[in-house]
Amino acid sequence: MRKPLLGALALAALSFAACKKNKMEVPDNTFSYPAMVEASDPALLMTTAAGVKVYNGGYGSALAVDPNDPTAFYLMTDRGPNVAGTAVAGSILLGKPDFTPAIGKFRLKDGKLVLEQVIEFKNAAGVKLNGLPNPVGAGNTGEIPYDLNNNILTTSEDGIDSEGLVRASDGSFWVSDEYGPHIVHFDATGKTIERINPFGSGTGGRKIPLVFAKRRPNRGMEGLTITPDGKTLVGIMQSPMYNPTKAAVANSVVLRILTFDIATGTTKQYAYLMDNTSLTGCSEIVAVNATTFLTLERDGNFAGATDKPATFKKVFKIDVSNATDISDAANSATGKLYGGKTVEELNDAAGLAAAGITPVTKTLAVDLLKDLPDGAYPHDKAEGLALLPGNILAVSNDDDFGVVDNGSNTFAAKTLANGAVDRNRIYFIKLK
Repeated sequence: MRKPLLGALALAALSFAACKKNKMEVPDNTFSYPAMVEASDPALLMTTAAGVKVYNGGYGSALAVDPNDPTAFYLMTDRGPNVAGTAVAGSILLGKPDFTPAIGKFRLKDGKLVLEQVIEFKNAAGVKLNGLPNPVGAGNTGEIPYDLNNNILTTSEDGIDSEGLVRASDGSFWVSDEYGPHIVHFDATGKTIERINPFGSGTGGRKIPLVFAKRRPNRGMEGLTITPDGKTLVGIMQSPMYNPTKAAVANSVVLRILTFDIATGTTKQYAYLMDNTSLTGCSEIVAVNATTFLTLERDGNFAGATDKPATFKKVFKIDVSNATDISDAANSATGKLYGGKTVEELNDAAGLAAAGITPVTKTLAVDLLKDLPDGAYPHDKAEGLALLPGNILAVSNDDDFGVVDNGSNTFAAKTLANGAVDRNRIYFIKLK
């Protein structure tokens, strides 16, 4: 049985550095975070024919911070307001096909998160990206996009389902997505510098291992972080990849972690064991140091719901120091095989052990359903993690633009157990 690594949680005052004459100095007074802060007055993005309001929230898919500004937070959208479709297998409904995924810079002000800047993603030519699925051979997941009038949409090489976010020390951003998967480097204005994927089809031509093209639709590279030295990106897949097939990994809890040396493009891979097969998977990863990280696993249910209440939303501390590098020197489509099986087919800890693979170590750090000072985490999705000075953990939720699938091939309002429409929030937790 895992023992909690971090004891009871308490909020505490947090001192930040202030910049003066290019030197970082401790200010006279301290800055204290509230237990939770909510985005104020999200703009109305659209209203459906049935009168359902779609908000330009959706900023909680990932979270990054400014180390020099304790009140600034960067929150990122995914591909836009969407739900699973019912027209055909694999269909998705995109409420606004021309939506441009973006980073929102928010300011913590008067107890609210105030949006002060939107950084829209653009390709290398400066043309805005969209959230449409990629074409075959360029990151296609098999998803078939429709609009809310049930018209089929085209695919797009500029499509991105942004999920993982890193703010680099130079002010640029690294983003991972659930198509490709792609790892995209954007400048501070959101313009593409480089797009890296298993196919080499992106700007720059560098690649990540081909096996990552086996990612499950809508469960791609959900989390991304960078080591404190700024040299290595670390991404984690949300769910076991369909490697070699969906049926072959039905009982698997084996996820892959990828490390990418920014300067050389060298990669390593490690096995990560998700807690159980019922989860929607691992939503985020954030670096503590070069080998230690925090990860976030969750189910897809709401706390306090009368049907299918949430039971699992936990943060774990992991270490890759002694984990086996499962990289495939041949870069084959299924990755390195062990006894004729893919790593995903090994299913669990026993299967990995029998193959001589040591996964990353994993210890419980925070239970979001038990350890928050103001009660259980009320949202279905916990998707962003950031570490602040003073051992403060920030957790953001994805509010899905305030909409969910209504079961009849269109949108319904997304509400919490108390009936309120879901909104983007950041929770602040003091770690011991």
